[in-house]
Amino acid sequence: MTIIGLVGAGHMGSGLGAALRDGGHEVVTTLEGRSARTVRLVREAGIDALPNLNAVVSAAAVLLVVTPPGSAVDAAMAIAGACLATGAHPLVADLNAVSPSTMERVKATLAEAGLELVDGSISGPPPTVRPGAAIYLSGPRAGDLADLGWRRVNPIVVSDRVGDASAVKMCTASVYKGAIGIVTQALWAAAHYGVAHHVLADLGEDGYRPAAQIPMAATKAWRFVPEMHEIAATQAAAGLSGGLFEAMAGVYEHLARTELARQDPEAVDDGMSAAELVARLGG
Repeated sequence: MTIIGLVGAGHMGSGLGAALRDGGHEVVTTLEGRSARTVRLVREAGIDALPNLNAVVSAAAVLLVVTPPGSAVDAAMAIAGACLATGAHPLVADLNAVSPSTMERVKATLAEAGLELVDGSISGPPPTVRPGAAIYLSGPRAGDLADLGWRRVNPIVVSDRVGDASAVKMCTASVYKGAIGIVTQALWAAAHYGVAHHVLADLGEDGYRPAAQIPMAATKAWRFVPEMHEIAATQAAAGLSGGLFEAMAGVYEHLARTELARQDPEAVDDGMSAAELVARLGG
């Protein structure tokens, strides 16, 4: 049995931990400095809590990192420090939504402690919410991660090159989250002109319900701001304009300040009416 350590056991991290625990692994994390909500999620997922990060890296053969995108490099530095202090050498899989260039910084940081990296990215909700999320993996040891006892997720090996799994995420997220951002901005404009009900009716004529994803996105908008900057950097490195997603970061900054953002993802009301959505978007 491979012991899996989690750095970041929030909504997604605890969901992945539950999927691996159900696959026969012992899963450990630390709750040091974490919120009461994270404590609850970890307990519900059946994940064992250890005193600190040093204890986690010492116990785990594989370390999964699921933090906000803006914290990826800081997390790598903390892991490297803990491993140098303890002599531990877990295989590290960074599953954060970052650009290939940021993943290279993570790789270099971990290499200073002699640690190997698997580049990973997640597409889909936590497996505790809905089964079927894809976990893209790349790097020389991507196959080792794919061979873990995953349940309710679909591990996909992209290549043996660090950065490729992150590139997949940056491209898919630009579509998924970009579309939500466009609809959100449109509804703010529609509400200003008093025509939101007509706009929503028109968009929904063929069963298209783009606004339905806004409440959930709002709860994570603060995490999406740095992710939009990472997408912009990815596109700029490909010779494209990064301006579109630098602007999209501003949309999510606005969304993060609304009433909709002041709830936990697991508490989102899927049946919210269009009128309530528009009203709460203005908060």
